[in-house]
Amino acid sequence: MNTISKMNMNVNKEIIIISTLVICSLIFFLSAFVVDETEQVVITQFGKVIGEPKINPGLYFRVPFIQHVNIFPKNLQEWDGDPGQIPTLDKTYIWVDTFARWKIVDPVKFFQTVNNITSALGRLDDIIDPAVRNFITSYPLIETVRQTNRKMDTFEMGMSETNDRHIGTIKVGREKITIGIQEQATPKLLEFGIELVDVKIKRVNYVEQVRESVYGRMIAERKQIAEKFRSEGQGEARKILGKKERELKRITSEAYKTAQELMGQADAEAISIYANAYTKDPKFYSFAKTLDNYETTITKDTSLILSTDSEYLKYFKGFSDQ
Repeated sequence: MNTISKMNMNVNKEIIIISTLVICSLIFFLSAFVVDETEQVVITQFGKVIGEPKINPGLYFRVPFIQHVNIFPKNLQEWDGDPGQIPTLDKTYIWVDTFARWKIVDPVKFFQTVNNITSALGRLDDIIDPAVRNFITSYPLIETVRQTNRKMDTFEMGMSETNDRHIGTIKVGREKITIGIQEQATPKLLEFGIELVDVKIKRVNYVEQVRESVYGRMIAERKQIAEKFRSEGQGEARKILGKKERELKRITSEAYKTAQELMGQADAEAISIYANAYTKDPKFYSFAKTLDNYETTITKDTSLILSTDSEYLKYFKGFSDQ
């Protein structure tokens, strides 16, 4: 009996030790938590914050079942505003789409005010959207669209500078407007433990009614530019054709002049030959020229009625007399 009792006692001790180890492991598992580089933790007990927030990465402990771990992101978060219709100072209605980057800098205050990311995004909507509207309505459209007073591409393509003066001069610009939006919204968000890192205007567009008229004006301007290029091209083409015609006339004139000079030289040479032949034997020359006239004027069907004393028949008379 003593041996059995000792064995039972040993078994009971082992069970107690194992149970103790299991309970300790379970307590350790339930009480330990890890904070990584992108997280920060607030420990609460019955809804109240206990101790300092855990902002450094590492292994931490809590009282299980009593204390609760509230994890919040430490890295940058996105906020994407809903596009809205806003009138500018010059009464032009535009659609403005903005976005922002923010982060939690005071997790305790964040937990006590907004408690979670969804509620925080709602607060951002309530604070950033009115700031955007205030600044957009305080400046003309050109201030929201442009950064500097550099000439627009349309003028570089040939548009007149009068339209450049018509659109106005940039005094503030889009970048300073976004900085103003951020400066106005930042103090209000710090109350919730949120730091607004950056605000940007993602897109600006006209409302549909204004957009149609703007597109129409843009099309008309492009047609005007195209017509200008076409007229300049036609002018250049006429210059080239005119130059071609002048060159053709010059070449033709020079060729005609050269031909006339050659013909004159040939005629002079022929006359000289005829003159030399005539001076050597005038009777033979007269006879040869008369025969040429006979050949060109008399055919087998030719009928002539001439008087007997006609010079045209003088050589016929000589032949008949012989």
